[in-house]
Amino acid sequence: MVRIGCAGFPQRQAICFEQLDVVEVQATFYKPPQVKTVQHWRLVAPQSFAFTMKAWQLITHSPYSPTYRRTGQEIPPEKMSHYGSFKPSDEVRVAWERTREVALGMRAAYVVFQCPASFTPAPGNVRNLRRFFGEVAGPPERQGLRFTWEPRGEWPAELIAELCAELDLLDCVDPFDRHPVTTGTCYLRLHGRGSYDYRYSDEELDQVLQLAAGFDDAWVLFNNTAMWDDAARFRERLK
Repeated sequence: MVRIGCAGFPQRQAICFEQLDVVEVQATFYKPPQVKTVQHWRLVAPQSFAFTMKAWQLITHSPYSPTYRRTGQEIPPEKMSHYGSFKPSDEVRVAWERTREVALGMRAAYVVFQCPASFTPAPGNVRNLRRFFGEVAGPPERQGLRFTWEPRGEWPAELIAELCAELDLLDCVDPFDRHPVTTGTCYLRLHGRGSYDYRYSDEELDQVLQLAAGFDDAWVLFNNTAMWDDAARFRERLK
């Protein structure tokens, strides 16, 4: 099965529900909406429609990231070091609990943990990652949720594969950066090649289709300015 979708709602919700298979909710990364809001989305969407969502950036990103401007959080200077990078802090734990609450409310098929390039494979970061997914967001805490992890930067493929297997994570990739190291299911996020302001060629869409064909299930999420048109063109090529 290939599920085709967009990052966010590029059209009115009713149109997205009709013409897409999945939407990857982006608001949850910046400032998670109310649980009753996402429960309403789940209620009005077709039963076959899937939601995925990005984890709240307080888990993954430093407060020095410009995206924190949209969190609505006032973080005291002495607390700045408590956020992001899966740190063993009360602040990250609370952010996870909020993320989980919203994910369960929308019955998310996957929670996407997108990391910045500054989250390198340094020993401390790997240790934080293991602790977070092994304890804070370990199996009892997941309540049936599935996770996909998008590392950025110079992460060795062998280490990504080891961590995904150990922590039950799906390797999330932009297929034009590298190919997934996990098998069975793939989660592909297409950010635009070199720029978000990008339109994929027919040849590039065929390359994605060929990659997706090697998996039992493929989630193909467009996250570029032409996402709506590219998703429609990809569906036609899939047919």
